[in-house]
Parts: sequence; C-alpha cells; structure tokens
Amino acid sequence: MTDSSWALYKRLLEYVKPHWKMFALAIIGFVIYAASSTALAEMMKRLIDGIQNPDAAFRFFLPLFVVLMFAARGIGTFLSTYYMAYVGRYVIHTLRCDVFDHMLHLPGRFFDQHSSGHLVSRVTYHVEQVASAATNAVTVILREGLFVVGLVLYLLWTNWMLTLLFLAVTPVIAVVVSFVSKRFRKISKRIQNSVGDVTHVASEALTGYRVVRTHGAEAFEKKRFERASEENRRQSMKQAMTKAISSPVILMLVAISMALLVWLAMAPAFLADMTPGEFVAFITAAALMIKPVRQLTEINGDIQKGLAAAAELFGVVDLSTEPDNGTLVPETLKGDVRFENVSFRYGEEQPNVLHGIDLHIAPGEMVAIVGRSGGGKSTLVGLLPRFYRPSEGRLLIDDADIDDYALGALRQHIAIVSQQVTLFNTTIAANIAYGENEPDRARIEEAAKAAYASEFIDQLPQGLDTVVGENGLTLSGGQRQRLAIARAIYRKAPILVFDEATSALDSESERYIQKALEYVCQGRTTLVIAHRLSTIERADRIVVMDQGRIVEQGTHEALLERQGAYAALHQMQFQEYA
Repeated sequence: MTDSSWALYKRLLEYVKPHWKMFALAIIGFVIYAASSTALAEMMKRLIDGIQNPDAAFRFFLPLFVVLMFAARGIGTFLSTYYMAYVGRYVIHTLRCDVFDHMLHLPGRFFDQHSSGHLVSRVTYHVEQVASAATNAVTVILREGLFVVGLVLYLLWTNWMLTLLFLAVTPVIAVVVSFVSKRFRKISKRIQNSVGDVTHVASEALTGYRVVRTHGAEAFEKKRFERASEENRRQSMKQAMTKAISSPVILMLVAISMALLVWLAMAPAFLADMTPGEFVAFITAAALMIKPVRQLTEINGDIQKGLAAAAELFGVVDLSTEPDNGTLVPETLKGDVRFENVSFRYGEEQPNVLHGIDLHIAPGEMVAIVGRSGGGKSTLVGLLPRFYRPSEGRLLIDDADIDDYALGALRQHIAIVSQQVTLFNTTIAANIAYGENEPDRARIEEAAKAAYASEFIDQLPQGLDTVVGENGLTLSGGQRQRLAIARAIYRKAPILVFDEATSALDSESERYIQKALEYVCQGRTTLVIAHRLSTIERADRIVVMDQGRIVEQGTHEALLERQGAYAALHQMQFQEYA
C-alpha cells in the first residue's frame, strides 16, 4: 500500500474511532472465523490418524469437534458481518454529512466552477464507493487475511521448511498486486469523473425538458448522454479487464507453488518425518489458502475504487470554507450601505468585473440599478451577502466593514428575491418560512397577504399546506415570485435585494409584484436591479452601470433631462414596447 493510500485509510479510521467497541466485536468475530476455519486442517489430520487407530473416544470427539468448529464459524461470521456493517454504514453516514455540510459553506466561486451533476455525484456515487471500501473490502481483508495468517501459522507448526518454500512466491504476488492497484486507482478516478458527466447531462436534460422538446433536441441530448455513458462503459471495461487478468495470474502463481509443494512433500525425506494425518492436514491447509488469496486479490479493485473516491471527497473537505472571522452580531441594522472604491474580479488572473465603485445608500432608500447585460449589476449586489468579496476597496454596512460581521448574522439581515426563484418540494407555508424549524403561522399568513399571494393560495385545495412540487412546478412564474417576496417579508430583513424580479412576468403578474414591492420596501434599504425601466420610476435614485462602472445616477426625471445613458436605455425600451 502506498503512503497516499495509507494516509487515506488513516483518515477513514478517524471516523471509526467513535464506534471502536463495535469495531472490536467485529475483529473478535474475524478472529473466531479464522481460527475455526483453520481448524478444518487439524480435523483432517485427526480424521486420517483416527481411521488408522479407531477407538470409542475418537467416534465421540470427532463429530463433536465438527459441530463446535462450524458453530464457532457461524458465531464469528455473525459478529464480523453485522458489526462491520454497523461501523461501515456509520462511517459513510458521517462522511456523507461532513461532505454535504462542508459544501454548504464553500465560497461561491466553488459552485461557479463545478456543475451540480458532479457535486451530487460526490455525495451519492463517490460515497457509495467509499462504503464498498469501508465495509465489503475491509470485511474481506480482515476475514480472509486472518484466515491466511492462521493457515500460514498452522503450516509453519506442521512443517516449517515446506512452508517457507511455499511462501517463496509471495514477493512475485506482491509485485503483481502493486501494479494492479495503481492501474485500478487510475481507472477508478476516470470512472468517477464519467459518472459525474452522466449525472450532469441527465440532470440538465431532464430539468430542462421543456426547452429540449421545444427545440426538438431529443436526439441531440440522447447523443450527449450516450457519449457520457459510453465513456463510463469504456473505463468500466478497462477495470473489468484488469481484474479478469490479475486474478487468474495470481491464482496461477499460487497453483504453481502448490504443485511444487505437493511434489516436495511427497519426497521420501519429508514423508518419513510426517504421519499420514499430518501430510493430509498440510496439503489441506495449503489448498484452503487458494480461496482467501483469490478473494483478497479480487477485492483489490473495490479497495482502489474506494480510495480514489475517498481522495475526491477529502479533496472537497480540505477546501477552505467561506472566510468568517467577523464577530459583530447585531440584533438589527439601520441599512446604511457604502461602497468605497470597490473593484472585483472572479480570479487573480482575470480582468476586473467592477471598477472603483463609490456608492452610498442611506437607510430606507430605494436605489434602482440599471444598465446593459454584463454591466456588473448582479455582481455588485452579490457582494452584500458576501457571496463574493471585493478584490479592492471596502464595503461598509452601518459604518462597519462587511468582513467584521459574523457571516450568519449578516445574511440574516439581507433578503434576496431574484428572477430565478428557488422553491423547495414542500408546502407553501414551509417555503415562505424557509429555514425555520418552528415557523409562526400568523406571520406566514401576514407575509402571504402582504405579497398578494393569498389571492391564489386561498384557491388551492390545501391552501398554505399545498405542496408546490420540485421548484414550484405547479405554480406560475408570477405566483413563484410572489412566494419569494412573501419569504422576504417574513424575514423582516432591513436590507432587500431584488435582482430582475419582474423581468419575465406578464403585465398582470407584474402589477401584483409592484404592489407587493411597494409594501415590502417601506422603511427598508432596497436595491432593485431592473430590466424594465417602467418598474423603477418611483425609486429614490437610479444608478446606471456600464462595463462595471457607475456612469450616471439620479432620479428618473433628472436622468431623462440629462439625455445620457439612462435616457438612451429608456428611449430604446419605449420603442420596443410601443
């Protein structure tokens, strides 16, 4: 086993520590199994020698020996199998929860760089591969490994010279296993990546089935999926080929050593020092070794798959989480927001997306941010809840640097409603009060009413207790938006962010949303990113962005009179909707 493999196993063993008592019972079971299985060779010795000199005691004790041997084997099998599975599943449960919990706290850039299919694959397929290494593989290693140790000790006790000759082939087997292990690990990594690709392609196509069908892209998606699945098949067949070749090669080496052993054991010099029973017991013990050796070599593939998967999972766990060194935990915020010469880029070698932003938003002020697509509007508001951190400059809330706030406390005071509303497959009430274990029913009803969502909720069969389906598939776009606004109202957050919240709605839905916005914005600092300029004419101030810079700001009337960038955008939209 390489240093990296041993390091991975040591990390997995850290998860075993809390369950060491159960693990100890499993080890005891393995020892009992190995001892009782090894006793089969001793039984053969006593049987052969007893036939030559039968007596009453022999007739009584040999059947009793057989019963006790298999009873012990049964007890050992139960203890080892059950308690190893107990420990293994707890290890997997804890590891899966740790990986998922860690993912929830990783920076936004991590999710920008990885597809959801690959991430889901890590907490499903990858973890199950580790389960195979942690339960099945470890069970075989300990059970069959201890059996082999028991047989070798028995062989040494019976005839140490023959045993050493038999073990001469061990270094050759070790070289074959080492080569096969490296190949298994390499192929296993490719298989895991291919499974992530399969999950990713399937997830995209099935989630966006409407787009697929309207574009007649079923054949296109079928080919994409076939390519991903074919790569998975090819890598799996490489793994199967390696396993199919390695196992017979190792068994052939064992068979050659067995043949040599039988030839030597039948030499007159060796036969003179052994009784017929000892000779048969020796050959039996050597023959019994073939099955555990075969199983040990075959399980190597599962071990390497598990270790490759564990390396991927620990790679995620070792990633740095979002920086959260702040100590400020305010009960409430006034909502005074100040950007001071803020610049931002997504990577060290990438160009700036925002350039020297200076912007002050007073408590309770409603500021609309407009501009062409790609101007940096969403990136700017994404800095407020610290999804990203400024590359240069400072962002202050209530005169305190945003990094001084504890992350959870900061986000508790910011509510975001975006164009792409995320609803969970639970009740409307649970979606409005999302994140609370014991929601306030009266507050939920009040928030739904304020968001003008009661109008359609009351018509549903179970009202607030209606399950909305995956991402609210049973609701219209306008209804989902109103639920998102109700969620923001329920939180009573002093800072609100509306990111293109009305851009994809029809006129009737937009009117409802506008009424809800007028209610929810009262007394709160509000940033509205708007595509339809007609929806933000009542804003206290309009900020116009272009290519990551603020080029204009002022009221709707003042900006129209200036005949600048805002007036050009307004005139363009007026012509579109005319």
